[in-house]
Amino acid sequence: MNNAIEITTMLHAQPYSIDATGFYFNSAEDYAAKAAKNFDRFGQFVEEYEIQFIDGESTDCDIAKAWGLNQCNFVDFLSQIDEWDDNQKIRFIIANGECGAGFDPKTDDIDHLDIDIYEVGSLKDLAEQFVDDGLFGEIPHHLANYIDYEAIARDLAADYTMTEISGTNYAYRLG
Repeated sequence: MNNAIEITTMLHAQPYSIDATGFYFNSAEDYAAKAAKNFDRFGQFVEEYEIQFIDGESTDCDIAKAWGLNQCNFVDFLSQIDEWDDNQKIRFIIANGECGAGFDPKTDDIDHLDIDIYEVGSLKDLAEQFVDDGLFGEIPHHLANYIDYEAIARDLAADYTMTEISGTNYAYRLG
């Protein structure tokens, strides 16, 4: 028995007209069916909507913000969030939402973005990781206690920025 709960992304089409009522939807087909039947109180067909992210994975909510979710692009948004893995989603959020890189999922390859991302609590943690990984060369054991990780973190701050996405901290830099 599989106890995993599948979270469905729920969006809302909010009419720009104050004389019309919006509707919830979770697919392009659902939107099309409901939009085709949506008329304002004067019997006029409703054409323009603000698309709002209502429910789903918190990472997908962050993608919606970075995506600039709207009536013209929600179909691509729904398709992409199903296709991308968690790493690709984080890359998109940082590239577009944090850096304004203008990444276009239709023409650009998310895996080829020149961006370095580390899941760390702080830049001091990143400094410790870099030392442990040998980025500063071999550190003799008797000198290891004298490393000033705070100073390294201050230097890293010139290139790296911290952000939080869905409750997880990341350090990143564009290449």
